[in-house]
Amino acid sequence: MKDFTLAEIAKACNGKYVGDESLKNTKITSVERDSRQVKNGSLFLAIKGERVDGHDFIEKCFAQGAVCALCEKAPENATKPCIVVPSTLDAVKKIGRAYREKFDIPVIGISGSVGKTSTKEMLYAVLSQKFKTHKTQGNLNNELGVPLTLLSMPEDTEAAVIEMGISDFGEMTRLSEMVQPTICVLTIIGECHLENLGDRDGVLKAKTEMFRNARENADFILNGDDDKLSTVKTVNGKKPVFFGLDAKNDFYAKNIKNSGDGKVLATLCFDNNHIDVEIPAIGTYMVTNALAAAAAGKLLGLTDEEIANGVASYKTVGSRANVINTGKIKIIDDCYNANPTSVRASLDTLSNLDGRKVAILGDMKELGSDELKLHFDTGVYAKSKGISTVITVGELAKELAKGADGKAFDTIEDAKPEILKTIKSGDVVLVKASHSMQFENIVEFLKQNF
Repeated sequence: MKDFTLAEIAKACNGKYVGDESLKNTKITSVERDSRQVKNGSLFLAIKGERVDGHDFIEKCFAQGAVCALCEKAPENATKPCIVVPSTLDAVKKIGRAYREKFDIPVIGISGSVGKTSTKEMLYAVLSQKFKTHKTQGNLNNELGVPLTLLSMPEDTEAAVIEMGISDFGEMTRLSEMVQPTICVLTIIGECHLENLGDRDGVLKAKTEMFRNARENADFILNGDDDKLSTVKTVNGKKPVFFGLDAKNDFYAKNIKNSGDGKVLATLCFDNNHIDVEIPAIGTYMVTNALAAAAAGKLLGLTDEEIANGVASYKTVGSRANVINTGKIKIIDDCYNANPTSVRASLDTLSNLDGRKVAILGDMKELGSDELKLHFDTGVYAKSKGISTVITVGELAKELAKGADGKAFDTIEDAKPEILKTIKSGDVVLVKASHSMQFENIVEFLKQNF
């Protein structure tokens, strides 16, 4: 990482340096919250969790090579320096911001109700054709994950793609204060975290908090097909760049075709340019992700060839529309998370694939007072897309089954006999629910039995 001394860190977080004064100019080599990851030169974050208190591991981390601990209470007779703060979690945000400010590079901040991670990965794939690019790992997109992502930027980073996830008002303000994006990308304003945000207008308000902390002369890339985002005419005095499937957008697509072998073909159109691309993933929404990446790429000077090569190098992450061909059936493993908008998108993808369609769906969490209606309406949508069989698991998903004329079960174990009886060779099976439903167990069950 770039030079970052203990003195700088203490100043950034208004912490109290406790220890040998001659070590204040020691440079850290990494920031770790897991004592098992500590190495020579690490700054250890002592975080008090529900089950484990990081403060109990400070001396162990010192023995493993950590040069300092950021903590709320220093151990008695500590063998190495500590920076003492009222809250480690608050302090790491300040430190993350200070480290980000050492970089004068393009920093793309990305958020949205649906498609954050897949669009982040597409942006990374495209920008990596020109820049040494740093990205959010996994889903480290919250108020701890974002500063850890920033603090893990290597010193030679030339561009960064930082994912920001929120569930309440004010969170995006705190995240974007750290990230200070030079390009803001918003994917979709969907029905997500409505318990806190109320409705889609609340989601729009919360997501666009990002704009307040964008760098001067930042650019804004928004999904013009989204009825909420398309109402944004100017941001900080600048006209947004709109992307989407509709030809009204600055970046749009035509000739979209699912190839049948787990790829999507399309022509990306902008400024009288046309780029033919091959996306190694399923779903028309992946074309939208490619358009967002193309827009960012053009703003940053990439050639058409670099954009096409970047799109072609995209890789799916985890249980996000990952296609598994068992030899008998195709499984669309999309069980990382779910809300009505993302489930509809997955049902669209399922409906465009060859073979008999089966959807195994579960509860969608944090939908507020309309949760039952939103589940029922999602079921109606599944039926309208011609999904022949819908099996649901969970109390809320019983309403989804009603809307789809499907079959509902309380638990995964209860549903297994019906899954075995229903699914046949040649079927395409979508598996999707909120992460807490543990639908990865259904994916494993399908792989073992088909």
